Amino acid sequence: MDGILNVLKPPGMTSHDVVSFVRKCTGIRKIGHTGTLDPGAAGVLPICIGKATKIAELLSSHDKMYRAEIKLGVTTETQDSYGKVLSQKPVDLTEDDIQKAVHGFIGEIQQIPPMYSAIKVNGQKLYELARKGVEVQRNPRTVTIYSVDIIHIDFMNHTVLIDVHCSKGTYVRTLCADIGEKLGCGAHMSFLLRTKSGNFTLDKSITVEEIEMYSKEKRLEEFITPIDNIFLQYPKITVNPVLEKKIRNGNEIDIRYLGIFEKGTEMYRVYNENGEFLCLSKIIKKADRYFLKNTKSFY
Repeated sequence: MDGILNVLKPPGMTSHDVVSFVRKCTGIRKIGHTGTLDPGAAGVLPICIGKATKIAELLSSHDKMYRAEIKLGVTTETQDSYGKVLSQKPVDLTEDDIQKAVHGFIGEIQQIPPMYSAIKVNGQKLYELARKGVEVQRNPRTVTIYSVDIIHIDFMNHTVLIDVHCSKGTYVRTLCADIGEKLGCGAHMSFLLRTKSGNFTLDKSITVEEIEMYSKEKRLEEFITPIDNIFLQYPKITVNPVLEKKIRNGNEIDIRYLGIFEKGTEMYRVYNENGEFLCLSKIIKKADRYFLKNTKSFY
């Protein structure tokens, strides 16, 4: 079983818990997730199974989309609702105030990672240091907020519901806290749902209960996205057994043997005559000749 399982992570489970759960259900050891989702958050968590673990890092670099709730007037040590309250301030804001503050974070911004995060400093995870009461200096990181849409403002309960489209490495709870700081009243993230990760969406995700059920019914493979589906933007090449053997041995193939004469496309999906996805390859130039070189193999 090789491919990607689009899991709907429930709140209360860590991303590693989900990996362990899928391992238990499938009996497959080679499994990994594609980017940590906070334990208290829910939503899309693509899980790579078997050979698909080779592209876990690639999938983790994709853009993400979230729905989040900002609780104005209250700051916490974890920047979410699970941490100790640090401050409480009155909230006296207009819709225009909130709109300007929220939309002011659209674009490329600098974020300081929270202490309660899995980032490592000198070999130690920040949240482990934070639990010991140790705070260390963190360097700002550049992230991109492609869009922030305000869905609803509840003035009575001082909450703002937003949809966020952002780059890899963005901490939405830090964004919520920074919005609160900009408004002068402080804030924390009271709710988080990841609605999209790369091409994987919430409406096509599968719950942990369904994973357990379909595993028992030997039907889980029906819900696995094949590895090559991630690369459908690249043209497909089918090779004969002779060229397949060369590819499996790591040899570069002269593109004239493949019937490729256009140099505009650099990447290709390579299959054997049985339809097995072998590798992702790119065209390279040596002297005056062009060759297809394996960049990521799946055999």
